Amino acid sequence: MSASVEFDPDLAALAEARAKAREARRAFEAFAGATQDDVDRIVRAMAAAGTAAAEELARLAVDETGYGVYEDKIVKNKYNTIFVAASMLPMRTVGVLWVDERNRMTAIGSPMGVIAGVIPVTNPTSTVLFKCMAAVKSGNAIVCAPHPKAARCCTRAAEIMADAAVKAGAPPGLVSCLTNVTLQATGELMRHPDVALVMATGGPGMVRAAYSSGKPTLAVGAGNVPVYIHRSVKDVREAALMAITSKSFDNGTACVAEQSIVIDEPVADAALAAFAAQGVLFLAPPEQERLAAVIFTERGDLRPEAVGLSAKELARRAGVTAPDGCRVLGAQLPGVGPKFPLSREILGPVLSFYRTADAEAGLGRCREILAFGGEGHTLGLHCESDEIIAAFSALPAGRIVINTPTLFGGMGFSCATDPSFMLGTGTWSGSIVSDNVTPLHLINIKRVAHEARPWRAIYAPNMGL
Repeated sequence: MSASVEFDPDLAALAEARAKAREARRAFEAFAGATQDDVDRIVRAMAAAGTAAAEELARLAVDETGYGVYEDKIVKNKYNTIFVAASMLPMRTVGVLWVDERNRMTAIGSPMGVIAGVIPVTNPTSTVLFKCMAAVKSGNAIVCAPHPKAARCCTRAAEIMADAAVKAGAPPGLVSCLTNVTLQATGELMRHPDVALVMATGGPGMVRAAYSSGKPTLAVGAGNVPVYIHRSVKDVREAALMAITSKSFDNGTACVAEQSIVIDEPVADAALAAFAAQGVLFLAPPEQERLAAVIFTERGDLRPEAVGLSAKELARRAGVTAPDGCRVLGAQLPGVGPKFPLSREILGPVLSFYRTADAEAGLGRCREILAFGGEGHTLGLHCESDEIIAAFSALPAGRIVINTPTLFGGMGFSCATDPSFMLGTGTWSGSIVSDNVTPLHLINIKRVAHEARPWRAIYAPNMGL
């Protein structure tokens, strides 16, 4: 009689996390000494492989998660493997970074080690592509930890990155991904002794867990993004089109996309008409209540089953018939906060709208919106007034983008912010970084400094000055 052995899947997931971390550490040590040319050759090969697989990965992501739009996920994948990769490649990240000849000081880039890359369900493959290229560009190893509902597509994306890296000369194990995905396994990976840094993109719970891991952590916060349309706006119809395009892109799964539109009263009627004419279906108050019940739980949490759905599908679930041209659902609201659930961040094609008497009132409303779950992320402005831009720049947002879609401007495509797929939100929301994260955030910088002034001068009355 033969005995059968039953394996505990939770224990198997923990064992895989430990094994992947150890393997990544060995690969990192084997990668030590790679030159900038070596690193760039590997990243270039990874970018090409990711571009070639963009359609495959987009299809896998949509089919597995049920979130978003296939065509838009192709664009997200290619944005990282083409545009972001092009911005990464010229960076000096290993060896000598710069030399200050006058002060006889040299900066040297030193990789951190093994990175735990936490991947969200809303943008799974595109985030894997970005984090893998950023890690290798900075001379590090990476183990991706996907959301359990995006495990297969993330595993495939990491496989593509890993295969390309190895073929270009990287040691096996430099890029990998957990396949037995549980929250406990992700926590085990983040806490593992061989992990040097956590890069966390995900919901508030996962971000808190990352910061509680005991490891240095780059994590991002929520994005309740307000956009103010001032009376000086050059073309109100173009401003509306930007917001609609941005918020409907991939069915609103990007946290940097517009969430609330705050409109200066003199242009409010024209702006609302422009939004309606270009695909926004404005809901009556009873319809807004039904939509809020579809999107949020009674505690105000997003319902996972409502994330990344089209505007027409959200309308259907709320008992509203939307026309074929409907791209975004709109709700004109009297206030911000728990009493107005549609004023929260929504990972879907829904915009809230507010009319304000003047710029002072508009600034106050934008401040309220940011304070309701969006501090540190992004603010959009549509105006031609430098005075207004200066005033709104005092608000607590890490990116203040002018006359452009907040999605494309914030992530560094239509604005000159650093191209990235990880947007820091600063200490406003408990994050250590307010920048768009790049490979330069993933290195230690050593300074080799010669004596630049006589050390005994410290005892002089004026310290040698």
